[in-house]
Amino acid sequence: MKLLKFGGTSLANAEKFLYVSNIIEKNAQSEQISVVLSAPAKVTNYLVSIAEKVIQDNQVLEIINLTEIIFIDLIKDLAKRQSNFCYIETKESIKKEFIQLRKIMHGVILLKQCPNNIRAIIISRGEILSICIMKSILKSKNYNVTVINPIEKFLSIGNYLDSTINIYESKKRIKNMIINKNNIVLMPGFIAGNEKKELVVLGRNGSDYSAAVLAACLDANCCEIWTDVDGVFTCDPKIVSDARLLKSISYKEAMELSYFGAKVLHPRTIEPIAKFKIPCVIKNTTNIKSTGTLICSKDSSEEHFLKGVTYLNDIVMFNISGSNIKNMNNIIVRVFSVISRNNIKVILITQSSSENKLNFCITEDQTNITLDILDKELQLELKNGLLHPFQITKNLSILSVIGSNIYKKQDIASKIFSSLGCSKINVLAIAQGSSKHSISLVILKKDVLKAVKNVHNTLFYNKKIIHLFLIGIGGVGSTLLKQILKQKSFLEKQNIEIKICMIANSKKALVSDNTINLLKWKTNFEKTKKQFNLTLLNKIIKNNHLSNSVIVDCTSDELLSEQYVNFLCNNFHVVASNKKANTNTLEYYQKIRNTISKTNRKFLYETNVGAGLPVIKTIQNLFKTGDNLIHFKGILSGSLSFIFGKLEEGMLLSEATQEAKKLGFTEPNPCDDLSGIDVARKLLILAREAGHEIELKDIKIEPLLPNTFKKYKDVDKFLLELKKLDSHFLKRMKNAQKSGNVLRFIGTIEKTGDCYIKLEEVNANDPLYKVKNGENAFAFYTNYYQSIPLVLRGYGAGNNVTASGVFSDLLQTLS
Repeated sequence: MKLLKFGGTSLANAEKFLYVSNIIEKNAQSEQISVVLSAPAKVTNYLVSIAEKVIQDNQVLEIINLTEIIFIDLIKDLAKRQSNFCYIETKESIKKEFIQLRKIMHGVILLKQCPNNIRAIIISRGEILSICIMKSILKSKNYNVTVINPIEKFLSIGNYLDSTINIYESKKRIKNMIINKNNIVLMPGFIAGNEKKELVVLGRNGSDYSAAVLAACLDANCCEIWTDVDGVFTCDPKIVSDARLLKSISYKEAMELSYFGAKVLHPRTIEPIAKFKIPCVIKNTTNIKSTGTLICSKDSSEEHFLKGVTYLNDIVMFNISGSNIKNMNNIIVRVFSVISRNNIKVILITQSSSENKLNFCITEDQTNITLDILDKELQLELKNGLLHPFQITKNLSILSVIGSNIYKKQDIASKIFSSLGCSKINVLAIAQGSSKHSISLVILKKDVLKAVKNVHNTLFYNKKIIHLFLIGIGGVGSTLLKQILKQKSFLEKQNIEIKICMIANSKKALVSDNTINLLKWKTNFEKTKKQFNLTLLNKIIKNNHLSNSVIVDCTSDELLSEQYVNFLCNNFHVVASNKKANTNTLEYYQKIRNTISKTNRKFLYETNVGAGLPVIKTIQNLFKTGDNLIHFKGILSGSLSFIFGKLEEGMLLSEATQEAKKLGFTEPNPCDDLSGIDVARKLLILAREAGHEIELKDIKIEPLLPNTFKKYKDVDKFLLELKKLDSHFLKRMKNAQKSGNVLRFIGTIEKTGDCYIKLEEVNANDPLYKVKNGENAFAFYTNYYQSIPLVLRGYGAGNNVTASGVFSDLLQTLS
């Protein structure tokens, strides 16, 4: 015999009831089937609200009427969909149940109280009616049905609202039943009976527990729990989107997973199937093709010994300590004896014998009662100063890693602690060894989601993941996304994955909890209505729990650059093509460096100076090894390199500028390039890298343009006005060429830290003589490179090379 159990979401409406009946019918073709049903979705919530009088007395009848309508509408729909469905008979059964329920509630309202025995009757109506409806469906399909009454057949021990079934006695009772081998067996979940044959309920996840017990009583060869998820995952898929579905787990692993927070099964459900060695499969009614997860005696996939990362919230840790206690063991025995007598569940225990200290964790709702009983039990020790006052730490969570014989695996603990350390998460207590199958850590509740995500990734994927938050999708930003998409397969081979969590411009943002599809990002970005501003950005930053999160700034926004310290303090790396942070005040420049040192985050900005050229890395490595800058000269503007190269070929200044803009070499307004301010910013960055503490205003710029040009904010007007300077620059270029020289716009840094920028004539022996067509060139004269300078030369402008430089910096965050 096979047992099938269906949860409330699988029975939410007529269509789903029929779908479940089809599953039952299909299974019944090969063997006898027994079925346990929960109440339809939301029904139990309504009944609980009635029983607990969450609502006002005058609303009780309204809720009862609403609940009755749910059932009547459900069977009306069934009558339309299923031929021969016994609508009248089923409706009468439903009406009788609700007449009885109204009588009960009338008495409750008069007495102004609802005893637990009455509450149990009220909240279990949904399961009884589920069986009534399913019986009618199966009868309409010409199946014979045997209904087991759990009040008669399940003997329970405990209170009315949270009882435990005596399996052996219940098994005897069910064995005495005469069940036709051709019948489908139905039983409502969640319900049992006490010695007085009164209805009791089985507490949280009671229907699953009912199913496991019935499987044991019927000697079922398999127990299938049908729910709304594909099975047991390595982590909650709502938290970790790429959690893996487990093909199989052992009973012990399932027990540990459920004990430490996995919501698929309750520990009580696993006990009966483990005791009687009944295989259990967790399956999904909405995805019938999924194989689900098998829970059995021995896991068949032991090579994947890790099984999950789980957590429990709302935990409190008690600390009991005393420097004058001679026999701490006696105290421990008394503490746990009194806790056990009061039915308080201790989740985790750690002890330090050297410090006479004991820590234990319980759920937050048991804090006051635990404190009261310990105060009474240990009042003499507290009064005489043998014990310190109890320390109670609230707002905690327990993170657990589950796996077969996990204690034998030497590197698991180190990986967990490394992951938490990288995320700056403190561990308050650890328990390993009390179970062969788990390691549990106590951490702050506010850190638990971040911890779960990072530990899961470290243990199950060991992938190097970058979580990218991109701001700025102009030429460089959009090209970066193309390059990331193009390199996806290559990076996968290197075990690297870039997850795009946000794409934003100055107006709006596209945000994803997992990763944005780069094949459709433009379409989805157009559709998004989420406005982008610093408030939204700060909210995203504060709520971020992802490891190796990187903000990439491909804008030229000064306000955004002033948020870098905030980003770094919130555990983000920063990669910037935006030069504004490094050319801000010296105070802010140094503040960023101090923050990097404190947070151990990275601030990478290779493209600030040479686009894709490795200028910053090169000089940083030189200076780290003891070299010093004596003199620097360079062409730091790709756009001006292009423009003056074209002038050398006889093109006019306005024409060359217009072509440079067309090719994407210039800023949106070419006036910014020709003003020399962009070159000044790059020179300032190099000077600061060399150790000179200067400001942007200290750099002397010999302007290419008259001051009157600054007023032209409109690009077309600026380009039109630029024609007035064509003859002047044509004349200067021809004069230089007469002497065998060329004109180059050069930035210089002296050993003293003096910096200046001007248009110079250079001869054929100068390393900058042949630099044109958008190339940059950097000539460093240092202690190590004196007579012949270290020269870096290559394209220093254009979307492709700049995006490539940003991409390179992005990958550097993994090192």
